[in-house]
Amino acid sequence: MTKVALIGAGLMGTGLARLFTTHGMAVAAFDASRSALDALIDAVPASRAAISLADAVAQADIVIEAVSERLELKQSVFAELAAATGPDTILATNSSVISVGAITALLDDRAAARCVGTHFWNPPDLIPLVEVIEGPRTAAATIAKTLSIMSTAGKEPVHVRRDTVPGNRLQHALWREAIALVEEGVCSAEDVDRLVKRSFGLRLAVLGPLENADLVGLDLTKAIHDVVFPTLSRATAASALLSDRLAVGAGGTAAGRGLYQKWTAENVAALRSRLADHLGKLLDR
Repeated sequence: MTKVALIGAGLMGTGLARLFTTHGMAVAAFDASRSALDALIDAVPASRAAISLADAVAQADIVIEAVSERLELKQSVFAELAAATGPDTILATNSSVISVGAITALLDDRAAARCVGTHFWNPPDLIPLVEVIEGPRTAAATIAKTLSIMSTAGKEPVHVRRDTVPGNRLQHALWREAIALVEEGVCSAEDVDRLVKRSFGLRLAVLGPLENADLVGLDLTKAIHDVVFPTLSRATAASALLSDRLAVGAGGTAAGRGLYQKWTAENVAALRSRLADHLGKLLDR
């Protein structure tokens, strides 16, 4: 039985626990927040709560880090993981924006050789694809073993051979433009989302953007881009709208409001349920 250790018991960690236990793997989880760890165990009772990081990773085949997106924190966690695990344990980061090379920069070559990126999309137990990202010092055997574990867990792994900085560019390019439309007063947050979900978003599961460009013709694609591109957001930092919302305590669903004016426990639960139902039907699960 493959043994998986999860470091970080937030939304992603909980989804990963559900993924691996569903596929017959043993899962031990650790989080510095006892309440977060208790919530993971409540959601996925087949997982085991570890009393420490060292306890979680003992005899693990693969450790997946899913802590906050702060480089210093991740470097610290990986230094601790390298010291607490044996030479055959894979050390994986779920980071979407920080490179494997940066996270492992302070490790020696032997430890860095067993480090890899495993970037899942949320919810990780439902979205099929996972990026297996090769860092600058990742060993070929580490990649091969990680690809095998992910396939066994029912995922569709893609080997990313270049450790690009940052990752997840396509999704956040869309988010930047969506937030800019709200910030500029063009549409409300609700209307921007409705526009995406009820138009081009419907076809993305079967028609990728590059397929679509070829389908409509590159002559038309170029003509459209010549007109549209000069009007797109060129922001090189996060939108001021996000800072403004955070300044008044509107941090998202957990705070009860964010870019949307009101979130309740009921409508957040309904949103998660709609997403799970949609993905289940789409993937015939």
